[in-house]
Amino acid sequence: MNTTYKRELFNPQEIKEMYPVSEEGAKAKIENDKHIRDILSGNSDKFLLIIGPCSADHEDSVIDYISRLRPVQEKVQDKIVIIPRIYTNKPRTTGAGYKGMLHQPNPLASPDILKGLIAIRKLHNRALNETGFSCADEMLYPENHNFLSDLLSYVAVGARSVENQQHRLVASGLDIPVGMKNPTSGDLSVMMNSIKAAQSGHTFIYRNWEVESKGNPYAHAILRGYVDNHGTNHPNYHYEDLSKLIDLYAQAGTLSNPGVIVDCNHSNSGKKYIEQIRIAKEVLHSMRLNAPIHSLVKGLMIESYIEDGAQKTGECTYGKSITDPCLGWEKTEQLIYDLADLL
Repeated sequence: MNTTYKRELFNPQEIKEMYPVSEEGAKAKIENDKHIRDILSGNSDKFLLIIGPCSADHEDSVIDYISRLRPVQEKVQDKIVIIPRIYTNKPRTTGAGYKGMLHQPNPLASPDILKGLIAIRKLHNRALNETGFSCADEMLYPENHNFLSDLLSYVAVGARSVENQQHRLVASGLDIPVGMKNPTSGDLSVMMNSIKAAQSGHTFIYRNWEVESKGNPYAHAILRGYVDNHGTNHPNYHYEDLSKLIDLYAQAGTLSNPGVIVDCNHSNSGKKYIEQIRIAKEVLHSMRLNAPIHSLVKGLMIESYIEDGAQKTGECTYGKSITDPCLGWEKTEQLIYDLADLL
């Protein structure tokens, strides 16, 4: 086997005991979870906004960003529930490049998974304790969810993972909402099958245990656009795309809580971060035109940071993404207020 076993890592319980959730933080997460579930189940007409950096790269700037969201949340709380993105794992199409804080807590240093596990636990814990936000993260490695399970209120399964059996089965055992992205090919049947699998109960192997899941009724769709065989980006957030998704949910028949989050970046924007403003407003316009679309769309996902755009790893602009380009803070704050006015 062409693999070197470097060291055995802590188990999740050991990390949780080292960096426990405060009593106040635990109460905030329970409240946040309820608000989010109520939206996805249709018991609340509020709107979800999953927003933050493409990838969490530096603890200080990520906490700075999330702290700025807190007073904005208070101003729009009657219409919008904000879930900050703290994405600590970064999938890479070819495997090359920065893979996120889990791999490199210091983006300029060599990978160190042990330090990374501690760093992501501390970052999510700090966000919860200092801002009251229990955040969203991407499930890149299903076996790592337990390191953060008492801190997260939302999980996304990415476009490159959504067809993977282990992602689907682990999602079926979570007690928080899981968003299933359409694959990079754009085949919505893959996404719908993933939602069905996640909403069903299963028996499977997880962290060397035989486990049984009960199914996650809050598994739902995320539309993020797609890439064709020629490498061209195609959006799937338009009125016609949302109408098609309504039909797919109807054909599935047995799925609970039909819903979709529209990812305003990635292939929907062609990674032109400024387009997220127009896309977000177009989605809300489609909701106003069509009652079933209004019921289906539960929120938006937006990539946003302190500074506009992106920079290369090693450049030193504070609060500027080192992966995909993001919307800067001033534009972000105005967009949130605009969305609240339009809802």
